[in-house]
Amino acid sequence: MVMWVFGYGSLIWKPDFNYDDRLVGFIKGYRRVFYQGSTDHRGTPEFPGRTVTLEPADGEICWGMAYKITKEEDQEVALTYLEVREKQYDQKAYVDLFTEPAVSAPAVSGVLVYIGSPDKKLNKNYLGPASVEEIASQIAHAEGPSGPNRDYLFQLEKALGLLGCEDKHVSDIAKEVRRILSEDEVNIS
Repeated sequence: MVMWVFGYGSLIWKPDFNYDDRLVGFIKGYRRVFYQGSTDHRGTPEFPGRTVTLEPADGEICWGMAYKITKEEDQEVALTYLEVREKQYDQKAYVDLFTEPAVSAPAVSGVLVYIGSPDKKLNKNYLGPASVEEIASQIAHAEGPSGPNRDYLFQLEKALGLLGCEDKHVSDIAKEVRRILSEDEVNIS
């Protein structure tokens, strides 16, 4: 049986598991938001970074990359790896993937996606909504074992651009982080 995994954050540019094919596509009824805290990759428990999660949103779509994994051994390795990598995400969902906005039938059904829910009892790292300025300030200054939080944001922005996908939430935050960083540079000089 074939397994598909949908990436809407760092999995877009850095899957780090074997796959047989990949498809640029989108899922319906969700939007990408920087509401998930990262205390293990892009921040620390004392100063969490922010990474993306999915928020249910009627009429919205979220573009990303879906990976097809055919071999059973590759599926087991990918799932073991993802369970560690995505451990701060408390929900898994199986969604339909679409590749063409005008087509009503999904290209692939039953695609696995990891989601950090807003339930603070199940997801202790959920940070929730904040203004663009607050989110950007946190991202500009957070750093964890996987590097600066801003690198995650800029890589996501670049990856979405390469896919031809516009995400206003991501672009607005990236623009504000660049403003904060240039202001920080001026203040240091």
